[in-house]
This record gives sequence, structure tokens and C-alpha cells, in this order.
Amino acid sequence: MDGRIDLITLISLIVAVVVIIKLRSVLGRRTDEDDARMERYRAEQSRAAAQGAAHDKVVTLPQRGEPQPGPAPGEASLVVAEVEERIRAAAGSNREVERGLRDIFKVDSNFDPEQFLKGAKQAYELIVTAFAEGNRKLLRDLLSREVFDSFQSVIGDREQRGEQIDQSFVGISKADIIDAEENDGIASVTVKFVSQLISATRDKTGTVIAGDPQTVTEVTDRWTFSRDVSSARARMNPNWKLVATQHAA
Repeated sequence: MDGRIDLITLISLIVAVVVIIKLRSVLGRRTDEDDARMERYRAEQSRAAAQGAAHDKVVTLPQRGEPQPGPAPGEASLVVAEVEERIRAAAGSNREVERGLRDIFKVDSNFDPEQFLKGAKQAYELIVTAFAEGNRKLLRDLLSREVFDSFQSVIGDREQRGEQIDQSFVGISKADIIDAEENDGIASVTVKFVSQLISATRDKTGTVIAGDPQTVTEVTDRWTFSRDVSSARARMNPNWKLVATQHAA
């Protein structure tokens, strides 16, 4: 290179300068069409943002009367057959019990005697333990008003005397449905429980005045649980309550 610029290079530089000047004149100028396009863009962005904010606050609720998916016809028949088999198994040879369980199932298609017995066993242990501990709050949720008042009276008398029950729940060896009925929209099921407990009552000095803290005792109770099945709304509440108790020696 001798420092001179040849003719081709000079022409190329001139063309480049001209192109840059024209580009700047076009890119640097905002037309009315550009302004309109920007306004449309801003409006679209605002609408999108508003829709997004509204969507965040929406909670979709099922429509009133909207049909809920249920089992296919074949599956429904299978479910009914399974429950009826469980009804026969729960009733054993007692036709009156079987009839009562069927009556409950006719009103409440979600009733399953096998599941009921599982829940009844859990309730039995909870109630027996809560009664020994004087846990009124738990008892109130599991008992009818009449049974709760009776239990509370015994607990109150025990507290006034300064007595305390030391109890260990060993287990339930047997739980059988011995009565069942549906009457005027109220389902009732009576269960015979055979359980094992270690229980001792102590006075205010700690002396054992009843029971034996070292001996397992077999206890037999007949408890009746009840539930409102009179309407679809009532049947939405699956909880049973203890409405009657009978202790067998």
C-alpha cells in the first residue's frame, strides 16, 4: 500500500455514506402510521395484562346441577354386588340384620358395612380412651347430645371426688353388627364389641379403689351408632354418632 486511494475504493465509500444517510432519514422519522401501530400495540398489551390479572382472581366452581362422572353401568353393577356380598357377610345368619343393612344401602348407596365396622372400631377406642381421660371436647364430636350429657355427668362426679382412671386400651377381639335399621331417614346400626382393657381407678391419694393396673380385663359393650340419611344434603355428612350404650357383664 502506497497511501493512495484508488477509484473503486473511493466510489465504495461514497455509496456507503449515501446509504447510511438514507437509512438514518427513514429510521429516525416517525410517521402517523407508526404512531397508530404503537397505540394499537400498547392497547393490546393493556388488554392482555388486564385479562391475566382477572384470570388470577377467578376460582372455577362446579355448575349447579352439573352431572358428575359416575361409574360405567358394568362397574356400578359390580360395586352393588360387592356391597351386597359384604352385607351378607356382616349379617351372617341374622336375616333381620341383613334386611336392615339393605334398607340403609337403598337410601345411601355409599354405605358399606365393612367400612362402617372399621370406623366403628376406631370410634370405640377413641371414646373409651377419651372417657377415661375426661376429654370432653373429643367426646362432644363423637356422641349424641343425650349420651354426651350422661358421660359428662359421670366425668364430673369423678372429678369432684378427685378420682382418676389409669387405663390402657389393649385391643378389640371382636366387633359384630347385631342390629340395623333405617327409619324415617335415620340409619341406626348396633355393634357388639368385645375388647380388652387394663383399667384401674385411683382416689385422690393415688390408692387403687377399683380395677387392677396389672390385669387385662375383657369388656363387652353394645353400642348403637346413628346418622341422618333423609336427604342428599344430609348424606353428604358421613359421620355417625354414638346414640346409645349398653354394658354387658
